[in-house]
Amino acid sequence: MIRLLVIRPEPGASETVAAARAMGLAAEAVPLFAVSPVAWQAPDPSQFDALLIGSANAPRHAGPHLASLRRLPVYAVGEATRQACRDAGLTVALAGEGGLQSVLGKLDPAHRRLLRLAGRERVPLALPQGVSVSEQVVYASEPRAMPPELATRLADGAVVLLHSAEAARHFAAECDRLSVPRGGIALVVLGTRVAQAAGGGWWTVSVADRPSDTALLAKACALCQDHPQAGQ
Repeated sequence: MIRLLVIRPEPGASETVAAARAMGLAAEAVPLFAVSPVAWQAPDPSQFDALLIGSANAPRHAGPHLASLRRLPVYAVGEATRQACRDAGLTVALAGEGGLQSVLGKLDPAHRRLLRLAGRERVPLALPQGVSVSEQVVYASEPRAMPPELATRLADGAVVLLHSAEAARHFAAECDRLSVPRGGIALVVLGTRVAQAAGGGWWTVSVADRPSDTALLAKACALCQDHPQAGQ
């Protein structure tokens, strides 16, 4: 079976690899990003009804300023984000799946003024009528150079998971910098925006049916079996 490479930052990379290996995939974490906190000041919590959090990295890296916002309920995406919020002392009102956009459709009517704690790179949202969202950057995902040994391995073919447009742009740029041929690499991406950021020339680009790790790995499973190098 062809190797499946996960380039997202830790600890998410290892979590995705564990889920992939449970499905029988030959998965490996090769993070090309490192998450670091960004200096910020918490706004007045009385100006908001709830927090909107789309990544476990936000509560993990928000630091001491998060304490002043603990009275606000949280709308989170996914189990990992829910648990990270709880670990940070936050109360989760709802943990949805499929991205923050879907969560916005499930708001309590009393929660119309939201504070989004996010990374420097984030997906734009279409707001329901009467809902306002202020955004506060609390962390950044910093790109790392691709190691030459990884470039050599990619030349033999691989399936690569891409969780964000930022990851897609960086991975494509690093492949070009190190003259890695795109034709033997299959990309599995979290959405059409990520696919567009990756550009063309890959063996194939497969978009997950839903913006979730489960859907991403379902696509990856088929590609790992169908890849031209899978039997070698």
